[in-house]
Amino acid sequence: MSDHRRTSPESSAKPRHRRSKRALAVGVPLALTAAGTLAYGTDVGLFGMDAQANASAATAAAPAWATAVADGFASVNALGQNGTYGGRDGKTVTVKTLADLEKYATAGEPYVIVVAAAINMNPVGKEIKVQSNKTIVGSGTSGQIVGGGFFLGQGVHNVIIRNLTIRDAYQGTWNDKEHDYDGIQMDGAHHVWIDHNDIRHMADGLIDSRKDTTYLTVSWNKLSQENKAFGIGWTDNVTADITIHHNWIRETEQRNPSTDNVAHAHLYNNFLEDVAGTDIKSSYGNYSRGKTNMVLENSYFQGMTNPVVRDATATLVQRGNVFSGTSGKNESGGSGAAWDPKTYYGYTLDKAADVPALLKSGVGPRTSIGTTSSTSTSTKAAAVTTLTVAKDGSGQYSTVQAAVNAVPANNPSRVVIAVKPGTYRELVKVPANKPHVTIQGTGGSRKDTTIVYNNASGTPKPGGGTYGTGGSASVAVDADDFQARNLTISNDFDEAAHQDIANQAVALRTSADRIFLDGVIVSGDQDTLLVDTASKDKLGRVYIANSYVVGNTDFIFGRATAVIDKSVITLKKRWNGTSAGYVTAPSTAANRKGILIANSTVNGDVSDRSFYLGRPWHAGGDASLDPQTTVRNTTLSAAIKTTPWTDMSGFSWKDDRFAEYKNTGAGSGAASGDRPQLSDSQATGQEVADWLGDWTPTAS
Repeated sequence: MSDHRRTSPESSAKPRHRRSKRALAVGVPLALTAAGTLAYGTDVGLFGMDAQANASAATAAAPAWATAVADGFASVNALGQNGTYGGRDGKTVTVKTLADLEKYATAGEPYVIVVAAAINMNPVGKEIKVQSNKTIVGSGTSGQIVGGGFFLGQGVHNVIIRNLTIRDAYQGTWNDKEHDYDGIQMDGAHHVWIDHNDIRHMADGLIDSRKDTTYLTVSWNKLSQENKAFGIGWTDNVTADITIHHNWIRETEQRNPSTDNVAHAHLYNNFLEDVAGTDIKSSYGNYSRGKTNMVLENSYFQGMTNPVVRDATATLVQRGNVFSGTSGKNESGGSGAAWDPKTYYGYTLDKAADVPALLKSGVGPRTSIGTTSSTSTSTKAAAVTTLTVAKDGSGQYSTVQAAVNAVPANNPSRVVIAVKPGTYRELVKVPANKPHVTIQGTGGSRKDTTIVYNNASGTPKPGGGTYGTGGSASVAVDADDFQARNLTISNDFDEAAHQDIANQAVALRTSADRIFLDGVIVSGDQDTLLVDTASKDKLGRVYIANSYVVGNTDFIFGRATAVIDKSVITLKKRWNGTSAGYVTAPSTAANRKGILIANSTVNGDVSDRSFYLGRPWHAGGDASLDPQTTVRNTTLSAAIKTTPWTDMSGFSWKDDRFAEYKNTGAGSGAASGDRPQLSDSQATGQEVADWLGDWTPTAS
């Protein structure tokens, strides 16, 4: 929701629902007793157990995790619903496409829906309207919802959402009032269990529980990289009952959660962390608003500003919480009636001091879920080798390059290099004879793991000469089928201190085919991202999604066929504080596709009308080249010039291929001789799929 204030209260309050005397018998959760137990079975592949005796014979053969039931208020018998068990009584299906996910999630009958791939929402911000009696669960860590989420409307009930990564609908505007793109939004739903998900980097909020949504349990989730984490409210009715436990909330500014007019809010064993040294600062932590009656137990607050806040009309009881490095308001009290959560359900508290370590190792998607049998097509993934990198010596290798060196030549299958949080100041090169390599940060944020160096084109080499533009790259990839995700690749060459040498400084250079960058930051100044090919006659396709590219001069350039999709292109001032630059400099061969920017945002803290979208780079003065940039369905800030293309080195942009299609924002403009626009028929041949051809990028 774009504004948590109560702007449209309902005209009449709902009557309070009585709890059945049988609530503790049929809805008692699996106790979360020992640290790390997480209510899972002890066998590999189990994800919880069916605690109810009346499961139907039709689902007896389903995996135990598929029949798990909720704890907390979601377990309570009320409103005609006997706890929350999702699609337990229906078929188990595996989905890998948006069409299949939407088909089963919106169906009238119950389903256990196993998400076994990264599914991209189309359009960005799409929220699938989930119907009652559904379990939507990720298969291991492969289940991802990218660029959108789920919506549960009025009366939708008995829904479980577990073990998913839901991410990257962010549109480049902090505190976005325009794009209501949430991870999970509930308007008047009941009996919902949101468990063991990683939800981050959406456009509005990560979770919204609105309009009297009740009998909700939110547990063991990681919520991060967001202005608004978890908002609850939107009416003056005081009827909702909610349990929030064992969630790690970090790098968020507000609504952590903000809990408005909730009859019974039970928050326990949560870890709220304001991470030092980041741009995101908390404004408050747990907030009891309106007439909320909150019990807050054994939670841990690290570095938070105003860690616990209470309205004068609200009630808040604190027990056993730990506050470390916090400042500002830390409130409790109120005149509301005291209540005991154990009146409604059983639970066991972990020690507050143990919470950070427990949650860092226990929240988010679990690898123990395997792909199940399915009514739709599914194939087992090839074996994946994982190599770990950690600066502190806790991994197999202490540098990224050492892990790359350990990959056998001509490796036939995927090798994942899992890099623990830290700054790795080193040069990394993935040679052509080491395909199928993934470099993946393991932190909660793409900012947690950084590979950085500071060579520039004019930097002297130890053996004589200089590095040149291509040789300056912090990370160089010459191998096909390379992937990178959840990390930052940077070149921090200091232009101000070295105006005496050529200052092109590449962060990432690719010169291969089927390069997939997903959820990364590529950051520099001039010539940040070089998308190249092995030679002029070789095909090189690059797909960049849900990412940031930062720079100021020709900072996306090269001859590859490259797509920047659903990403944020951040314009940066020059070393001397001036605003002037060029986003793209394609060097495309004739009859090839060049650079496509689609479904993205171009903005930054620079002056209005100071940046061109691109100019033609005829590398080496090669007149046979036919540079191409298309920018379509993208939001352009006022930083973009009204004549967005310009000449380069004596070559006119009008002799090459530069065009726009249906861009929006203050930097967009109508068709003219200086601003070509594709027709609708032309645009049908300039879509993402046209650039990628027979390749469908898939996270692995």
